[in-house]
Amino acid sequence: MFFASDNAGPAHPQVIQALADVNSGYAVGYGAEPGMDRVRNRLRDVFEAPKAEVFLVATGTTANSLALATLTQPWETIFCSPTAHIHEDECNAPEFYTGGAKLTIVGTDDKMAAASLRASIEGEETRGVHGPQRGPVSITQVTERGQIYTLDELSELTATAHEYGLKSHLDGARFANALVALDCTPAEMTWKLGIDAVSFGGTKNGCLGVEAVLFFDPGHAWEFELRRKRGGHLFSKHRYLSAQMGAYLTDDLWLDSARRANAACTRLATGLRSLPGVSFDLEPQANIIFLQMPRAAHQRLRAGGAEYYVLAGNPDSGAPDEMLPARLVCDWSISDAQIDQFIALARG
Repeated sequence: MFFASDNAGPAHPQVIQALADVNSGYAVGYGAEPGMDRVRNRLRDVFEAPKAEVFLVATGTTANSLALATLTQPWETIFCSPTAHIHEDECNAPEFYTGGAKLTIVGTDDKMAAASLRASIEGEETRGVHGPQRGPVSITQVTERGQIYTLDELSELTATAHEYGLKSHLDGARFANALVALDCTPAEMTWKLGIDAVSFGGTKNGCLGVEAVLFFDPGHAWEFELRRKRGGHLFSKHRYLSAQMGAYLTDDLWLDSARRANAACTRLATGLRSLPGVSFDLEPQANIIFLQMPRAAHQRLRAGGAEYYVLAGNPDSGAPDEMLPARLVCDWSISDAQIDQFIALARG
C-alpha cells in the first residue's frame, strides 16, 4: 500500500523489456542511435508537430531547467506558481542553469490565473536596467496540488504571456495524467494553445528514468543541445533513454498507464469519501488526493503498513479525533486490492 509518490512505483515491464532488448551488441551513442530517430518521429506524430525538435534527458529537473535556460536570458525572471516544481522541488536548478535568472511567484494558489499573471508581468521591467526583465511563463500540468488547468485556462495564460512577447513552458511531469483527464490531444493541450516548449514526463508514469523536451520552434534546438552537453546531461549510452521512451510510446502505453493511475485515484477517493470524518481539501482531478483524516485513522493505516505523507502534526500522539492533513498519490501499478485494503484500514 504505497501512496507516497508516483516516483516510487515500479517501471512498467514493457519498459524493462525494452532496456533488455537494447542491451545487446553495439550502437552509436549520444542520441544518434536509430531508436532516437523513431522516438523523435513518434513524438512529432503524437503532438501533430512535424517540425518539433525532441530531446531526451534522465530527470524532470533537467528537462525543466534546460528548457527554461534555452528560453531565458540570465537577466530575466521566470513566472510560475508558488507550488511549481521549479520553485519548490528543484534546489534552484533553473536559476543555476539559466545563469542567474530569478523566479517571480504568481498569485497564492497552485494554479495561476491570467489576471494574476498579468499583474506580475506588469510588476517587472519597472526599474529599467536595475531590475529583472520579463522572461517566460512556466505552467505545471498537473499541479503539485493535483489540479488540472482546463484548456481555456491554459489558453488565457499563454495569450497573456504572448501579449508581452513572452514564451510559455509546460512542466508536464504528469502530462499524461492531465491529458487523459481532459480527454484532449497533446496538440490541443500545448502548441495549439500557444505553448512553446514542453517537458514531457515519463518517469512518474512507468519509465525507469527518462523525460522528453519538445520545442515547437526548431530554432531553439542547437542552443538546447549545447546546454544539455555543457550541463553534463547528454548520455553517451543514449540508447537506454530512447529505449525507455520508445516502449513508453508504443501502443499508447503512456496513456494506458495514466488511465490506470487516474482510475486508481478515483476508486480510492470514492472509498474514502464514504468514511466518517474524512474530508477533501481539493476535488481530486488526476492521480493525487489531499485530504484530512482523524489521527486514529492515520494510526490504523500506519500500523497496517500504508505508506503516504502526513503533511502536518504528529500521527503517533495526540487526540484520536484531531484532523491531520495527508497527500496520497496513485501510480499505474497500484492494485484494486491495495486500495480496498487502505480504505478498510482507514474505516477501522
